[in-house]
Amino acid sequence: MSNENKKSENIKSCIILCGGQSRRMGQDKGSMIIQNKPMIKHLLSTLNNEINEAIIVLNNKERIDKYKQFIELEDYDYPITFVEDKIKNKGPLPGIMTGLEKIKSQYALILPCDSPFVTKKYINNIFSEINRDYQAIVPYHETENKLKTSEPLHSIYNKNIIPEIEDLIKQDSLHIKGLIEKIETKFVLIDNKKILKKEFRNLNRPTDI
Repeated sequence: MSNENKKSENIKSCIILCGGQSRRMGQDKGSMIIQNKPMIKHLLSTLNNEINEAIIVLNNKERIDKYKQFIELEDYDYPITFVEDKIKNKGPLPGIMTGLEKIKSQYALILPCDSPFVTKKYINNIFSEINRDYQAIVPYHETENKLKTSEPLHSIYNKNIIPEIEDLIKQDSLHIKGLIEKIETKFVLIDNKKILKKEFRNLNRPTDI
């Protein structure tokens, strides 16, 4: 293994997806004020001391400028890079691809900006599951139906799946669980002990707040 590959193995990367149109919420979710601060900042604070870089994927330059105004980079002990989604309004799959192209490591944890309940314990535990035999580490709820009850937007992916994502986008096959079926995936049970069910609660509608 080259020194560069060894170095990248020690980097923990996180890609935060903020490219959604938030139709159900009716406003930009990441910048929504929850408990006195924008929702995404709850997640960014949790990532302190747990990762080495964050890539925030947004769907246009206007939103990038907006997020740069309220995210104070000095509040976090890791560098944050803002990137524009390469393919707009096609769901999270292009956002994952955009983020994977920017990471310095081989793997990245994907998290949506509307998941303020993710804990440091979860981040640490999911990273500990990385195995070079697998291209994805995906938590799931029910053993009888791993794929159907999986949480693909709280998962880890290897950047070598970029060609697979590109092929799916060309076919306009945008379901992330379709990607999980095509790659080498390690499923990890959400057992409410090591991994808590509440980690995966997100805020989609005003009534969720």
